[in-house]
Amino acid sequence: MIIDVTDESFEQDVLVRSEQVPVVVDLWAPWCGPCKTLSPIIEKVVAETGGNVVLAKINVDENPRASATFQVQGIPAVYALAERRIVNGFVGAQGEQFVREFVASLLPTEEETVVSRLIAAGDEASLRQVLELEPGNEEAVTGLADLLVEDGKGEEALQLLERIPESAETRRIAALARTGGGVPEDDIGPRLDALLDRVKADETARQEFVDLLEVLGPDDPRTPHYRKQLTSRLF
Repeated sequence: MIIDVTDESFEQDVLVRSEQVPVVVDLWAPWCGPCKTLSPIIEKVVAETGGNVVLAKINVDENPRASATFQVQGIPAVYALAERRIVNGFVGAQGEQFVREFVASLLPTEEETVVSRLIAAGDEASLRQVLELEPGNEEAVTGLADLLVEDGKGEEALQLLERIPESAETRRIAALARTGGGVPEDDIGPRLDALLDRVKADETARQEFVDLLEVLGPDDPRTPHYRKQLTSRLF
């Protein structure tokens, strides 16, 4: 895909788009001789990626704000963006082989393609295959741990979560694993009330209380109330 970018469309066409697919930015001007040599090469190579890379062309004379983003000192200048960040670039006209290697570096490897496909499938067998390739893949770990909790395999889920750093998602899944999966919503309040008097002296009760709060989630209106109650009992 090849698009002409303006100052007004830069945010959407370059930065936002780079969150989904690598974007190659070609900074050029009508008076630039080397640009006329380089641009057709870039257009050809990017077109051959079948949409896996997007080419964003910026006329620096007509779009000073967009070009200023790159603090460009001369043209042609080419930059590659992914996830809103510049990940590579070069200045000056280059041959087709150089451009091919530049664009190829932005494409996913065969393993990355396989991993993405397996994660998209999302079933237990697929996620286990991902972890054979990448034992610490966070998306696969959390996805598989979630499935294990649903199947009543809480201990295996907890062991799996130890592979990756703690996050809000890992805390949620771990809480579900320790509380036995789906706790009926109507039962959570009474269970929290029953635990309150034990949380200070009983570590097991305290952990269960915290887990139930994780199951409730931060958006549940009961959560702030019970967090305040826990703090008052502990301190």
